[in-house]
Amino acid sequence: MDILIKRVVIFSMALVIFAGCSAVDIKQYEGDTPQFLLYEYFKGETKGWGIVQDRKGNLLRQFVVDIKGTVNEQGELVLDEDFYWRDGEQEKRIWTIGRSGERSYTGKAADVIDSAKGEAYGNVLNWQYRLNLEVDGRTWEIHFDDWMFLQPDNVLINKAVMSKFGFKVGEITIVFLKNIQ
Repeated sequence: MDILIKRVVIFSMALVIFAGCSAVDIKQYEGDTPQFLLYEYFKGETKGWGIVQDRKGNLLRQFVVDIKGTVNEQGELVLDEDFYWRDGEQEKRIWTIGRSGERSYTGKAADVIDSAKGEAYGNVLNWQYRLNLEVDGRTWEIHFDDWMFLQPDNVLINKAVMSKFGFKVGEITIVFLKNIQ
């Protein structure tokens, strides 16, 4: 009986700990400035510098991304992204992003499963999606939870946590710079 009580206590403590690990409420950023307006920020040319780290923080890869943003006839933001990896690999992704509400967005790209969903408050955008990612010749379905924070001087910091089956497998950090003429 003593072992049963210990197991119940341990299980109860685990529930309390995991219940306390809730998601960040994006609404807390509502008054923060500068205000992040997704379409305005990515319209035109934007450049980003990024790193990919494994779940332990080890640097795996580095890249530069050039983005050309346009608004199509349907009023959607189209992001044409060219990735240049430090190891010489080049990659292209084209996002089509539409407004689904006053503060919400949906997006599609060829390697995105179903659609991405985003929400913006103040200077922050949270963007979530599942992506088919090539790893060592195999395709993995990875969940991305991106948090973009607009800073003064048109600097945008993007931190993305990658997970599979609910477990963190890595992180991507990108710093974007928007040249405003």
